[in-house]
Amino acid sequence: MNQPKGNVFDIRRFSTHDGDGIRTTIFLKGCPLRCVWCQNPEGIDVRRHVVYFDTRCIGCLSCVHQCQNGAVSLEDGKITLHRDIPNDWDATIDTCPTGALAYDCRQMTVEQAVNELKRDLPFFRHGGGVTLSGGEPFSQQDFALELLKALKKEGIHTAVESALCIPSSVLLQALPFIDTLFADCKVLDPELHRRFTGVDNSLIRRNLSLVLQSAYRDRVVVRTPLIPEYTATIENVEAIGRFLSGLYPDVTYELLNYNPLAEAKYKHVDWDYCFTQNPRKFSPQQMQDFAAAARRGGVQNVLIES
Repeated sequence: MNQPKGNVFDIRRFSTHDGDGIRTTIFLKGCPLRCVWCQNPEGIDVRRHVVYFDTRCIGCLSCVHQCQNGAVSLEDGKITLHRDIPNDWDATIDTCPTGALAYDCRQMTVEQAVNELKRDLPFFRHGGGVTLSGGEPFSQQDFALELLKALKKEGIHTAVESALCIPSSVLLQALPFIDTLFADCKVLDPELHRRFTGVDNSLIRRNLSLVLQSAYRDRVVVRTPLIPEYTATIENVEAIGRFLSGLYPDVTYELLNYNPLAEAKYKHVDWDYCFTQNPRKFSPQQMQDFAAAARRGGVQNVLIES
């Protein structure tokens, strides 16, 4: 039987922020959300794309001369990709001597992914494991499910980071193979959620209810990424606290500090970042204020990732 293939845009080793212990995080492409602040914009589109790294370019113009139909051009002294033009992108990438052109992901079978992840087994013996992230890992649901099953057969601790904007049937299939589920709850207000992420949050709320009222609820950590001007308001955090504590009083709720490093990724996907002036991370006192808001909402188990 043919194994499903996945588009993997990164494998990050020695991570300490994606679950317990030392972990290896595998990032899968594809996401149904379009968060204006997305921290991994290169992971939103499930398809494979060519990207250009200007810092690696030596200006030899090999790509311009080799490409077909003007798919790569020199405009105002800069290399410009026209990805919608038919072209043999494999050949164009191969002609670049410095790796300035590359695909934004690797296509891997489940077996190939497991074999690569197993290289880190010595680091998993003290409470670590593998985390599936993205994008939304379940945008590639067949690959994600089979990968989780294969990792469990190898005795590897599994974690998944998900926005839960996925079919509930897929979530139910996956839960037995997930040791820790990190579930996002970004914005509780439906209209604001639609405005900031491009999708309604009714399915996300239903899936949060499903997991927090299931036998797997103590494996779940609900997270809110604190994005200035968007999710990071006292009102939003307190409302999320009320919603979550109403589902499961002993829920674990984690507040993630803003990460200003995402801005640098946007030039590679030709998008504008949501901030013209990139904000700073929140101070320890501000993080404590958000935690206090969550507790006022009824959540007692509040974690702070600074």
